[in-house]
Formats: sequence, C-alpha cells, structure tokens
Amino acid sequence: MAEITASMVKELRERTGAGMMECKKALTENNGDIDAAAEWLRKSGLAKADKKADRVAAEGRIAMAQDGGKAVLVEVNSETDFVAKDANFLAFTDAVAQAALASGAADVEALKSAKLASGETVEEARAAAVAKLGENIQIRRLARVDSANIVAAYVHGGKIGVLTEIKGGSADFARGVAMHVAAMNPPYNKAADVPVEFVEKEKEIELAKMSEKDKSKPADILEKIIGGKIAKIVNEVTLYGQPYVLNTDQSVEAAAKAAGADVVRFQRLAVGEGIEKVKEDYAAEVAKAMQV
Repeated sequence: MAEITASMVKELRERTGAGMMECKKALTENNGDIDAAAEWLRKSGLAKADKKADRVAAEGRIAMAQDGGKAVLVEVNSETDFVAKDANFLAFTDAVAQAALASGAADVEALKSAKLASGETVEEARAAAVAKLGENIQIRRLARVDSANIVAAYVHGGKIGVLTEIKGGSADFARGVAMHVAAMNPPYNKAADVPVEFVEKEKEIELAKMSEKDKSKPADILEKIIGGKIAKIVNEVTLYGQPYVLNTDQSVEAAAKAAGADVVRFQRLAVGEGIEKVKEDYAAEVAKAMQV
C-alpha cells in the first residue's frame, strides 16, 4: 500500500474540489494513484448527483457565449441562490455556455455530450459540480441563434438572458432591443405575430365590458371603439408596439425605423420561470440534508 501524504491529498482536493476526507479515502482505495482516485471521486459524484436529482432546482444563472452571428444562452439551475453565486458554479456555467457555442448543440440532451475545454463532457462536469457544491444542478434550457444578420446577446444580473437578431441597423441597437426585451418581456414581436384567437378573445372581453348604451351604437362606430381598444392591447403585448425603454418617447417600431433596422426575432430566458418552488421551514431543510 502506497503511503498517502498530505501533499497528495492537497493535490487531489485542488483537482476535484472534493472534501479532504473523501480525497484521502479515494487515494487509499486506489493505492495512491491520483488519476484513478480522481476517477473514483467522479463516479462517486455521479452517485451523489443521482441522489439529489429529485430536489427542486429553481435558482441558478443564465450564461451566454457569442461569436459574431452565433450566440447561445444556457439556463443552469441550482437549489439556492447562494450556490448560484459561488465562483465554482459561475465557472461551470460559463464553461457550459462556451461548449454550447462551440459544439453547435441544438438542445440540452445534445449538449450533455459536448466537451468542455478541460476534456470532460458537460454531463461529467455537471455531476462533479453536484458533488462539489452539494446541490442538485441541472442544465434546463438552451437558446441559440446562428445568422448572417446582426445578433446581440444580453444577460441582466445573471437572471434574465435575451438573444436578438436584426436586419440592418447596428450592434448597439440590437443590444438596446435585447435590453428592452429583458425589461418588458413582450410575448410577441409584431402585430402580425399575435394569434387571431387572442385578438378574438380580447374583442369578446372588451364587448362584454361595454355598457348597454355603447353597445347600441351603430355597428361602424362600435367597430371603431372596439378596434381602438384592441390596437392598444396589441401594442402592449408586442415588442414593436411598446414604448422603447431607452427612449420612451417613441415605440420600438419607431426606434427601429429610425435605426434602419428590422427586428427578425428574439428569445428570452429567465431563471426558474415555470418551476414551482417548494417552500420548507429551516428544520425541515436540515432534516432533509441529514438524510442525503
């Protein structure tokens, strides 16, 4: 049996991020072979990852990577905001975004097998991060654009990410639109993109809200009244109809026209949207942690 020295434990700990006792055990189990011990810890980490996989991960970060007209956003979730701010988690998410950009992965499943600069696959690195940080970590969503047009990628506070693609205009305007989308979250791009079903439903609602006196007005007058209300609603739910956040005196459509640009599309991700967060008291959280 090879002698397990403090320097060996230190090297393995720095390499894997695992705890001191885990590193010592790994070296003992593998007769002092650091490479084999690192692999042993990785496999152990996979087991830990499986054990934590059913825990709700609704916090996290949106990471981005861009190279000209190619850009990606990746949502990586953790259980707590504390871990989401950890330097190791931030480094992992940045590495995943770069791997997503370089690999051309179209979805999260394909991204799992993409290689990081370290040589690990994304899934191997994720499992190692679970073991190191002690929380369920999941790569939830991937958004990408690959275009000859102008593309902007913008992340606000690590929590909201936006990709925009425009024809004409400038990179500054594309970024401005991305900032607007991050702030205002328009469901649709232009009036033509609003579903007919949505418009018809809003007409029904507006008509139901009207007084009997207004409803008795001539059909053409009534149509104009309803039309005006619907136009206002459509402006509220479309990017082009909203006041531009960088100049609220004009709409995004007017700003785009002034910039000589046309917004082709946008994609927006916000951390944890659609995930039901489980609220537990502190005692329950401690008890749960003791069972892991």
